[in-house]
Amino acid sequence: MFTLYEFSSSGNCYKLRLAMAQLGVAFNRIEKDITRGETRSADFLAINPNGRIPVLVTPQGNTLPESNAALWYLARDSHLMPANPFAQAQVLQWMFFEQYNHEPNIATSRYWIHVLGEQEKYAVPLKEKQQKGYDALAVMEQHLTEHPFFVDNTYSIADIALYAYTHVADQGGFSLEAYPAIRAWLERVAGQPGHVVMSA
Repeated sequence: MFTLYEFSSSGNCYKLRLAMAQLGVAFNRIEKDITRGETRSADFLAINPNGRIPVLVTPQGNTLPESNAALWYLARDSHLMPANPFAQAQVLQWMFFEQYNHEPNIATSRYWIHVLGEQEKYAVPLKEKQQKGYDALAVMEQHLTEHPFFVDNTYSIADIALYAYTHVADQGGFSLEAYPAIRAWLERVAGQPGHVVMSA
């Protein structure tokens, strides 16, 4: 059985819970509170020297940090991964976009505001994060205006990766009112078989 080391309110961890639920993969959950430094303990650093969650442990005992790497591993040869090699590359394209343009801005804003409750403390860097977050949302909106999902017109882990923090973007101070295509896509993702909520 798989084991997932996670912080339950993390979108990066939610990606893996959602994918495993939709793939019918059984797993155990081990909670690590990042606000209390639990991923900086010697025991956890032995699992992931980078001291971050999530970490996916395979039934064979192999450890795989980095949410999108673990997401790719779980989805290989499944209905969440396109069969076409070019479409697979497009999945990676959107997953890289998520980690480089989307997550550092939308997720960080949410962490400061929703998880830590320190919006005033981070007021200055929040302005930059939110502008860049809206820039990322604009790219998504443009694509989703013409496509129901991000790759090959079919639900995939590209959608899971981007859904995780987009559907709770309001908790980071973002309004999706001006993004009707994103809002419609969020409803399509939430309607997929096996969908589970973040719950935190």
